[in-house]
Amino acid sequence: MKRLVVSLLSGSLFGSGLLISGMTNTAKVQGWLDILGHWDPTLAFVMVGAIMPMSVAWVITAKKAPLFDLNFSMPANKRIDVPLVTGSVLFGVGWALAGLCPGPSIAALGFGGSGVILFFFAMIVGMILTKFLLHEPVSLADG
Repeated sequence: MKRLVVSLLSGSLFGSGLLISGMTNTAKVQGWLDILGHWDPTLAFVMVGAIMPMSVAWVITAKKAPLFDLNFSMPANKRIDVPLVTGSVLFGVGWALAGLCPGPSIAALGFGGSGVILFFFAMIVGMILTKFLLHEPVSLADG
């Protein structure tokens, strides 16, 4: 139960941060990513603001166990390989074109709008298709 409450609070805090910072505004995100055009540097403050709590998180992860779970969920593969780089490039291109990535798209669903809804469902289809192409089982618990 404690894990569920912590997850709910963490997700609510994260979503609120996305809304307040403007990360759910596709025009603002595309302005941030348009470094060769009319670049909007204001999202840099979001990045700088995230460094402070993240530095605390790094100190916490140096401990032997997390505060609210039995162990840390760390990726097994620590190599930089072709699938990682390909996925990163596809993520970045999709983010630049749509102005949304997974976290902000979920937060923006509360506003509705056909573009956000279409993006969200296309993202889900892409995740399922990727699992299928990699011959991995599809589960709703994948997160």
